[in-house]
Amino acid sequence: MSGERNRIKSVRSGSPAERAGVRPGDKLLSIDGQRVTDVLDYMYYAYDEESLFELERDGKKYAVTLEKEAGEDAGLDFEDYLMDGMRSCANNCVFCFVDQMPKGMRESLYFKDDDVRLSFLTGSYLTLTNMSEREAQRVIDLRISPINVSVHTMDPKLRCLMLGNKNAGRGIEILKSFARSGIELNCQIVCCPGLNDGRELARTMRRLARLSPSVKSVSVIPVGLTKYREGLYPLTPFDGELAKKTVEQVERYSEKCLRRHGSRIFFCSDEMYLKAGLPVPPEEFYEGYPQLENGVGLLRLLYTDFEEALARSEGPARGTRAVVATGVSAAKTLTELRDMARAKYPNVNVDIIPIVNDFFGSAVDVAGLITGGDLIAQLKGKDLGERVYITNRMLRDGERVFLDDVTVEDASRKLGVPVTPIENGGGPLLEAFLA
Repeated sequence: MSGERNRIKSVRSGSPAERAGVRPGDKLLSIDGQRVTDVLDYMYYAYDEESLFELERDGKKYAVTLEKEAGEDAGLDFEDYLMDGMRSCANNCVFCFVDQMPKGMRESLYFKDDDVRLSFLTGSYLTLTNMSEREAQRVIDLRISPINVSVHTMDPKLRCLMLGNKNAGRGIEILKSFARSGIELNCQIVCCPGLNDGRELARTMRRLARLSPSVKSVSVIPVGLTKYREGLYPLTPFDGELAKKTVEQVERYSEKCLRRHGSRIFFCSDEMYLKAGLPVPPEEFYEGYPQLENGVGLLRLLYTDFEEALARSEGPARGTRAVVATGVSAAKTLTELRDMARAKYPNVNVDIIPIVNDFFGSAVDVAGLITGGDLIAQLKGKDLGERVYITNRMLRDGERVFLDDVTVEDASRKLGVPVTPIENGGGPLLEAFLA
């Protein structure tokens, strides 16, 4: 560990570490004689019921024994969350969304992470291109699982092209070694027309299916293209016809996988169904929603949760005039749900207004990428009633700030009505309709 990254920032109240006398400001050196280099070492070596922690306080080393339940968190938070810095991406992907953003936005939006620790801890996807043999072996030795991997293609040459990295083909071998070692893998394919769709997509699915049961799920996602692509690799967006063909192709092969492996394995994202003009499949299709955070089954889960919440509700609806602002792709779904609520409570008085993404370009139609500027520009002057509801996915995680640094308070002030973020899910949406 370098610098102060192993310094303990805080010790949680009542935790095993606090009971053992560990204090904020101490440095963690080793656990049971094993040097701790990052957060994964910390979690792995501190798993047992009893562990010997070697620490340093005011330049002097000391040791304590921590006693706890197996798997219980010791209760330490470090100055650096990962304890070894965040690893950045070494690729130049032809479809990278970060490269398609305008200049002048906050610096954090331009950082591309490709870190196995974040994949395990937060569910982010990695490409395996910057992973050394030693690091890959550590994943196997420590049984770090599940891991989310951006595959895109199982053809080494094409993967080098798509990821803009001459070492990208090597990531396929690492993926195979993880699968042979029983590491659970959730994968994604960003599908780019003319590059890895059609026959190439079929080959990729066949090769990934051979790695079952380690490969648990694979999402197929249409490439997202903004208007800021000058000088970038020429890509074609999905149209309705191609999206429909892709959905049909993936569903046909997933049915074969279901018969052969007991799981569909392959799932198109909701966005692909919306582009195709097809209804999302029923709940049982999604096998417990293994890739929900990747936009696979999110709409079906919303439908299911909303219907259950509506069946339980006893009303009455207050009939408050309000607006739900959302992305173009989700507007039809939210309108259908509003109408379901209105069938039970006729005085529901909420309009669904789709916001066109002028900031990134109209081809970007998901709610999570709507900016505060577009929200204000397209709602200003409209009859908004008493309130505007938005999904909290439009905001920076845990904050009240849009992608363009407009705050919720800014939007409320300029629109003249409160802008209210709501949690994702059918229950919170129904509450907004009935408020």
